[in-house]
Amino acid sequence: MWRKFRVIILLLILATALQELWLDKADLAWKHNLYVAVYPINVDGDKEVSAYLQTLSRDDFEPMAEYFAEEATSYQLGLRRPIEVQLGAVVNELPPAPPIDGSVLSTILWSLKFRLFAWQNSPKVKVKPDIRLYLLYHNPKSNWLLGHSTALNKGRIGRVNLFAGAEYAKKNLVVTAHELLHTLSATDKYDLQSTLPIYPDGYAEPNKLPLYPQNFAELMGGRIPRSDSAATIPISLKHTMIGEKTAREIGWLR
Repeated sequence: MWRKFRVIILLLILATALQELWLDKADLAWKHNLYVAVYPINVDGDKEVSAYLQTLSRDDFEPMAEYFAEEATSYQLGLRRPIEVQLGAVVNELPPAPPIDGSVLSTILWSLKFRLFAWQNSPKVKVKPDIRLYLLYHNPKSNWLLGHSTALNKGRIGRVNLFAGAEYAKKNLVVTAHELLHTLSATDKYDLQSTLPIYPDGYAEPNKLPLYPQNFAELMGGRIPRSDSAATIPISLKHTMIGEKTAREIGWLR
């Protein structure tokens, strides 16, 4: 009896995995635009953060949709607006934090917990979202260093650490756009130890002569290379580009 039950469970897991694989390929064929829901979260229950979240509107995220539309034209995608962003209601629960040890088992368990969290904490938006990003806002006065943001392509969900405040809005969109592309299978293109972009895929202009200083950051490279040992954080999406390897990973380039 137990053996039959175990076989049924394994078959259900296999069916779910195959369905996700099919959906993943269908999304990255870009036959239609993808809808993103962003859900703000006041991490510490801070009053100043709460006041800031009340000022947020869909217009604050429109530059990100426009950015992807502009970048897509470089790859002749054929969609006028491949990404549409919707602002969801504030979520009062915190998504589970990724494991510190990074072991395979703990990562799998965290992934399952995060997906359960997303299923339980997805307030309705106008159009059912293909991607859900949980924006964890911190008060910069008490949290001057943000934790690492992360996202999963399985389930298309992200956990994004941001600073609350209008003066951080443009940089926040860079971080959010970066994590959004992770949900579409884009990989990081910077060295995890030094945080420097990796040449050539982490460079927006790998063929530029002279190579330095670069004028833009490759979005998944994270920073603008100024020399082979120095790079700066882009202040807005206008200072970033989507490179060819990233475009290939997300299905914009064949």
